[in-house]
Amino acid sequence: MLAILQCRRMSMAKPSARVSVDSLVDLACRDGVDVRPTLARVLTDLYVQRPSHSSEDETQYIELVLGLIDSVDAKTRAAIAAKLRQYPQAPAAVIRRLDDLAAARPVEHENGEDLLDLFFSSAPEERRLILTNLDVVSDPTRRRPVPPEGELVRLMERAALRRNPSEFSRILARALNISRELAERISFDSSGEPVVVVAKVLCMKTDALQRILLFLNPVVGQSVRRIFELCQLYGEVSSAAAERMLTIWQASSVRPHAAHEPVYWDDERRNQRASGMEKSRAGVQHMQSARIKINER
Repeated sequence: MLAILQCRRMSMAKPSARVSVDSLVDLACRDGVDVRPTLARVLTDLYVQRPSHSSEDETQYIELVLGLIDSVDAKTRAAIAAKLRQYPQAPAAVIRRLDDLAAARPVEHENGEDLLDLFFSSAPEERRLILTNLDVVSDPTRRRPVPPEGELVRLMERAALRRNPSEFSRILARALNISRELAERISFDSSGEPVVVVAKVLCMKTDALQRILLFLNPVVGQSVRRIFELCQLYGEVSSAAAERMLTIWQASSVRPHAAHEPVYWDDERRNQRASGMEKSRAGVQHMQSARIKINER
């Protein structure tokens, strides 16, 4: 397992791993520094580097990570989940906890702007986790009627077949009532998930989606496997989740032009900043305890 968790029992443990984690714990003891997300990632990276672990090592990893993931951000949890799902010996307790957090405390804790940035900056597996959990916070009573596939989709498909993402963006911006900048971000995205969201919102047929993915962006279109994965994601994402993402896109498009903002618009962020130091201090005791256990081994 982790070299840091075997420093006493295994003389071949890498010093760099031990030093890096100890340094993180020391850093966490300083006011205003919250390294729990980084520490959770480092522990997981080290864990998956080894093909197998003793029961003692696995117990230690589970104890440490479960004490961290409840308080880290959604992007960190998604990154950890993506790594563990690709690891055959991933601890079931950690996977279950990550799934529970995704269902019980999904990305609604991020405001729309944060979620927009989080989505576009995430890796494919992290994007999948976001999209497949967005329907938990969607409001079915606010769903808008979606017209059947028709001229709009044909225009979008024609632009894609001509390999003209700029024209595709122009049509997309008007169709979904989003900014041209965001429409271009969707069209030129080299991973393809935003186009899947568009297809789900417009109730697009799978074969039309396949053709758009094949021709719109050469980075996506040159990979048959990637197109297959995106079409599979299309079946996994609910219409409610796609509608929720569209709502966030539309809100982000109009926010810079708003005439005013509510008096309490920034209260949540102010409170988060004010409580950031308290949260960091709250995690110090756990990490100091973890370091003691590590040093005793």
